[in-house]
Order: sequence, then structure tokens, then C-alpha cells
Amino acid sequence: MTKQVQDAYIVAASRTPIGKSHRGYFRNTRPDDLLVAAIRGALAQVPNLDPKSIEDAIIGCAMPEGEQGLNVARIGALLAGLPNSVGGITVNRFCASGLSAVQMAADRIRVGEADVMIAGGCESMSLVPMSGNKPSFNPAIFERDENIGIAYGMGLTAEKVAQQWKVSRADQDAFALASHQKALAAQAAGDFTAEITPFEVVDRRPNLATGEVIEKRRIVSLDEGARPDTSLEGLGKLKAVFAAKGSVTAGNSSQTSDGAGALILASEAAVKRFDLKPLARFVSFASRGVPPEIMGIGPIEAIPAALKNAGLTQDQIDWIELNEAFAAQALAVINTCGLDPTKVNRMGGAIALGHPLGATGAIRAATVVHALQRHNLKYGMLTMCVGTGQGAAGIFERV
Repeated sequence: MTKQVQDAYIVAASRTPIGKSHRGYFRNTRPDDLLVAAIRGALAQVPNLDPKSIEDAIIGCAMPEGEQGLNVARIGALLAGLPNSVGGITVNRFCASGLSAVQMAADRIRVGEADVMIAGGCESMSLVPMSGNKPSFNPAIFERDENIGIAYGMGLTAEKVAQQWKVSRADQDAFALASHQKALAAQAAGDFTAEITPFEVVDRRPNLATGEVIEKRRIVSLDEGARPDTSLEGLGKLKAVFAAKGSVTAGNSSQTSDGAGALILASEAAVKRFDLKPLARFVSFASRGVPPEIMGIGPIEAIPAALKNAGLTQDQIDWIELNEAFAAQALAVINTCGLDPTKVNRMGGAIALGHPLGATGAIRAATVVHALQRHNLKYGMLTMCVGTGQGAAGIFERV
């Protein structure tokens, strides 16, 4: 018997602060511990929900190995205190892993196979390198010119986008500065408070004189990357790092980061049964492929597809989170799609806030649904480019 399609609602959305990789808040913090905090933060938003009603946890991770391997979704669910009955599966669509997790969880509900699901993402770029601990490309990638783009570093793909879409260095730096300025303003206004679960960081170091371990604890509640000292002059002094005569610098690229996010999705029946207040309805999702060597343009293909699936036009979207992998690709997407700049990344983006790869989709989904509530807006969209040449986009409706 065919199950009737039903709506999937986001009833909770929480995330950790985002820390700078290698030298920041979470440089020694396990990603599964970050995931535990995000899941517990989401659960705290729905005290009426019976945890036994949760059927599965779908968690995105771009480099699912090392400290975030061994099916981190299941491990995170158990360490968060969820019942043994709650399953867990880790999924990987690189930078869109967290958004794909939300889409998959929503689809389980929409086809009637589940009533309550957890979706999220986690990533430690401090503990697991961006290409993993043992990258190994298939030799066939290097045998044919049409495959070589698979092996390109992300920075080189951004340079190619900047060249083909004629995005100047000056425009990239101005975009980067605006990202920091918007992020700082949003932090000062408390706009991130509803979505962030504060995290207790424990730092330990040995006292060589006494043989004791000195423990220092602190609570962090803001993203670490936004810099008040960012200026056009300072950005202009940075050298291109991916091409000798390029325009892509560390200052106009996303920050490598650590963080996690989690959302709880429920059917209408579960919303009524547990007296839950939905934040948003999951409306649509689309993913599309593009040439790997210009992977940054992925949203140009994914956005129209997601809008078509939703039965919406672009001007109906009130809030847009466009992941700033690089200023070059973000500007190429904005200009090509004709996105309204006043609707894009109003609270800053990954250049200022950070981009913990597989966690970003869940983190920015939390931003979207809380922003729609805070500003009384109807539709929000999250979109990003994806390594090896993909784009993804998801649309949410405030309830």
C-alpha cells in the first residue's frame, strides 16, 4: 500500500559555536562530543518529546574517519543519552552533508516511514585533515583530461571561477569584509543566541614540577572566527595562496573550523501528540552536478531546481544562507542567479563564521529556521557548493 506524502516539520534546531581549527576553542575537542552537545541542545528545546519516539539519527560528516569515524551518528546518539532504540547513520556529501542529512530525515517522515527523526552534522578540521588521514586518488583521475578536475584543490577551483566569472580581487575582499561586519553585528545583537548551545571547553596541561594535570574550564557561546580588526587594507595585503597570479587569499576564503549542529524533525501527528511548536516546514531539496574544476558554481544549478520542486519563484525567498566557501564563488552565484544581496547572509557567512565542512549544512539550517521566526519571514533557503562538482539547496517555510 502506498503511503501518503505528509509534511515534515523542524521542531528544534541547535548548534555548537564554531571554533577555529588547530588553534581555536575546539582544537582538542572530539567531534563526537560536539555532536552530543548539539543533540542535547536540540532535545532541550522540546522537553515534551518522548526520546523513545525518535526513530533514527542521520548525521553528515565530510571526513568520516578518525575521531569522527566508526559511524559517528550512532555513537553520538548513544553518548547523548538517547535510548538504544534510536538508530544512527553517517552520510557524506562533503560540504552539503549536513543539509543532505536534514533532507533524508525529512523524506523518511514525508513518505510516512517515521514520525520523529534527528538530523545533523559534525566536523573537526583540527583533528581530521580536510582530505582525510590517508587520501588516495584513483589513478584513472589522472589519465584523462576530463577527470583531472576531481583532484583539484578547492582553492584552485575558486581561482578558475574567479577567472571565468570575472570576479575581481577588490570585489572578493569587499565581500569578505562585509561578512565579518555582518557577523559581528549579529553577535552584538544576540541574533545567534536562539540557535547556539553554549559548550564547556576543558583544557588540560601538565605541571612538570608537580606531576599534576592542571585543568581549566570555560564556557564558549559565540562563533570564534569573526574579526573586528578586519579591513580592506589588511585584506589587500594578503597574498594569493592557490595560484601565483591569483586573487583568492586566506582572507577571502572560508575558515577551516570545528563544530556541530542538530535538528529534530517531526510529522504532524507527532507535533500534535507531543504538543510541539514547529519552527519551520521542510519544503524542498535539490542537488545537481557541475564540472569538478569549477565546483563553486554548484548553487547556480541547484537553486532553480529546489525552487521548481517547491513550486516557488526566487523573489518569494525572504532569507538566503549561501555558504561562503570562497568570496569568488559566492559572488559568481549571486551575480549569475540574480540573488538579492540584501537577503543573502544577513548575519555573515563562512568567511567570518567558519565552515566545518559536513556540519555546515546543519548549522546554517539552524540559522535559517530561527531567523525566519525572529524576523517573521515566510521562506528561507540554504545553498552551497560541494567538492568534486556539486551544488545543493534546501528550502524551509516558517510555521
